[in-house]
Amino acid sequence: MMTNLFSTFDPSTDIMNLSINWLSSIMGFFILPATYWLTPSRIMFTMHNINNYLYKEFKVLMGNMKSSMNMLMFISILLMMVMNNFMGLFPYIFTSTSHLTMTLSIALPLWTSFMLYGWFINTNKMFVHLVPQGTPSILMPFMVLIETISNIIRPCTLAVRLSANMIAGHLLLTLMGNTGATISYKLLMMMLIIQFLLMILESAVSLIQGYVFSVLSILYSSEVN
Repeated sequence: MMTNLFSTFDPSTDIMNLSINWLSSIMGFFILPATYWLTPSRIMFTMHNINNYLYKEFKVLMGNMKSSMNMLMFISILLMMVMNNFMGLFPYIFTSTSHLTMTLSIALPLWTSFMLYGWFINTNKMFVHLVPQGTPSILMPFMVLIETISNIIRPCTLAVRLSANMIAGHLLLTLMGNTGATISYKLLMMMLIIQFLLMILESAVSLIQGYVFSVLSILYSSEVN
């Protein structure tokens, strides 16, 4: 029984007190056939083209920080986010990216590593970022405070932005679906059309939010280099 509006997003399916809903986070590895890793296939060529496209997109954002390992990390984050967002649209598959447990666990270590690297390696540049160019002298203390606060809340905004956007569409679909048994036939047909359009919108959101998460992570990392 649903005790509140958000209980439908709780990872409550368990076996022997172990939540199995989080298995959806790695389900993509089981979907790929074993021959993907051994012989060329259409899936392999498709992934290769996607990686090349993302490499060209991220190369512009990364600027001087064009390490292949950094590029691989950000592309992997994007593909993982998109996979989890998109798979959450299917029935009975838990959307792991709708929980802060998932999103904050990725955003916080990224932000922490960026900050540690920036303050220990590029200390002078980090101080420069605290005061934007052209700031009047009287406003410099306030700008330092504002920039410090904005840097501190970055992992929270990264995590909350993704989880909130994923919850919003799913919650709207859930609310509309729960009213299907109590409305007339004409309203039911209209509701099904609206839900179909919302599913198309959610498919686009699942792609866009994964891309936004990765792009913002790249922009934050480029500031410390």
